[in-house]
Amino acid sequence: MNAAPDTLQSVFDRLFGAIDQTRDTFKLPLTPHEIGTIASVSTGIAKVSGLPSVGFEERLAFPGEVFGIAFNLDPDEIGVVLLGDYWQLHAGDAVERTGRVMDVAVGEGLLGRVIDPLGRPLDGLGPLTTGKRLPIERPATAIMDRAPVTVPLQTGLKVIDALIPIGRGQRELILGDRQTGKTAIAIDTILNQRGQDVLCVYCAIGQRASATAKTLATLREQGALDYTLVVLTEGNDAPGLTYIAPYAATSIAEHFMEQGRDVLIVYDDLTHHARAYRELSLLLRRPPGREAFPGDIFYIHSRLLERATHLREDLGGGSLTALPIIETEAQNLSAYIPTNLISITDGQIYLSPSLFELGVLPAVDVGQSVSRVGGKAQRAAYRAVAGDLKLAYAQFEELETFARFGARVDEDTRQRIAHGRRIRACLKQPEFAPVSMPAQIAILLALTAGLFDTVPLARMPDAERAVLDAATTIPEDVIERLVSADALSAADRQTIVEIGRGALAGFQPEPDSALKRGG
Repeated sequence: MNAAPDTLQSVFDRLFGAIDQTRDTFKLPLTPHEIGTIASVSTGIAKVSGLPSVGFEERLAFPGEVFGIAFNLDPDEIGVVLLGDYWQLHAGDAVERTGRVMDVAVGEGLLGRVIDPLGRPLDGLGPLTTGKRLPIERPATAIMDRAPVTVPLQTGLKVIDALIPIGRGQRELILGDRQTGKTAIAIDTILNQRGQDVLCVYCAIGQRASATAKTLATLREQGALDYTLVVLTEGNDAPGLTYIAPYAATSIAEHFMEQGRDVLIVYDDLTHHARAYRELSLLLRRPPGREAFPGDIFYIHSRLLERATHLREDLGGGSLTALPIIETEAQNLSAYIPTNLISITDGQIYLSPSLFELGVLPAVDVGQSVSRVGGKAQRAAYRAVAGDLKLAYAQFEELETFARFGARVDEDTRQRIAHGRRIRACLKQPEFAPVSMPAQIAILLALTAGLFDTVPLARMPDAERAVLDAATTIPEDVIERLVSADALSAADRQTIVEIGRGALAGFQPEPDSALKRGG
């Protein structure tokens, strides 16, 4: 016998009973949100009230998807650094806490991309594919977690690899007056990392749009974007974005370093970074010090560059090599920011305007440049020639200055000057033309052996090119020993010198002309 069908009343009773039961068991989760208000807005900063529990450097959300960082925590109000266009913000607008510090997306999906310090893509290639974020401000690696710098970072530039070597995990400052080729050295170094298993991060800080467009075009044309990430802020961006740019770029680089990778990061340049921080500090009414910079200007750069290091093998053995760039004014190396950075870094590459005007490119002043670490990581073949080369070049520069006054010089001095001019000619190098390690060794050994001394100066570029071409015939076993051996053997040296001698045979003067010139 079939059961009696449900009446409409019984259906309603069951429905309302279920509703009553759900209502009795439901607990509304209450999450407190602190929402403050903008008290005032000025260039790049805002004063906010009504957020009593906000933390230092906490990320705050403003209307219009504008973010800021809590910087000054005063009893009555908070000084906030704004990270973006702030023209639409007004006094009285709501400000909300996010409960987290400023962070940035990290991961393999960033390679080949151009982003801003907030992790937003600027290249029009669609959204980023990353699943992890790291705070932009992180403690530097502990001393006991670091390993010595033992592996060279080849720049492809003869004057640097031979005389001012850089090791993986080092911090080498590049400084000089404007338009002397500082960025060109950094870009050449990035281009030379192709096939070297080194990832690169180029951080453009407050640069002109035309300059960044030219740099991006170069990286794209040379195929360097395959292993390079660009973090970009331009001169018309908010000073807050300029300030956080190097920290965000360093966190991205650290993520790769902690995976055991070797990373090169270029900060171009920290002069604009220091000026942006000075602007923010003065607007926030922080006390000015020397040259109106705040008292902690040294600390903001030291805590940034201390993050560059070489990790122990049990931590992956990754490294982060930093190339900060600084612009000097009228060759004043003793200005506030240059002296700060020189004392923080492990050496400096100084570019001389006078050498630049003479056409000596890259315009590296070997006498005022130094690497305090890289010599420990330099290949043995370089060490075998670098000492004699640097001494001969320094003597030449001093003698050349002396000879300019028209003083009569003896034959030995004349030979030193002629040898030095050949060294200078060989250390010249055009942009975007990195030289491989075996080819550099061939050039340097030919120099120290005096093979170029009889080549006319006008023919030096052709002679150098001939040696570079001949370097491709160096036997494979010799190249392997150049890379791995602890010392350059006499046999290997002789092999390379003979290859150079053969390449330069067609550039030697005829014996009779040499006799006439000697007479």
